[in-house]
Amino acid sequence: VTVKSSNKDIVTGVGEKDDDPSKEEPWETALKTTVVDIEVGEFRGHKVSVWDLLHSQYIPEENRRELLELFEAGELTLEQVKTVVSTIVTRAAAAAARAEPAAPGSDPRAE
Repeated sequence: VTVKSSNKDIVTGVGEKDDDPSKEEPWETALKTTVVDIEVGEFRGHKVSVWDLLHSQYIPEENRRELLELFEAGELTLEQVKTVVSTIVTRAAAAAARAEPAAPGSDPRAE
């Protein structure tokens, strides 16, 4: 497969200040415009895009790449990606909250 890119530079300047959506892949736009309600960590009380969740501290780099590849290839639906990402973030945030030490001596496991 040969890709000609010589004309692309001319077109990319058009509408740049409006963040021309044609610069993004459709799958990327879908992830950025689909929002979820996650009631954990810094996301509590905010609607967050699936894209932002994917790029949060809760999703390991390897998982992020795998999910993006599967979604881009059409092997995962947007709904499936949303569910997987929400589940990972919720579990990771809950685990992080449990791992944060409470006041010294108040941890029942310390006894």
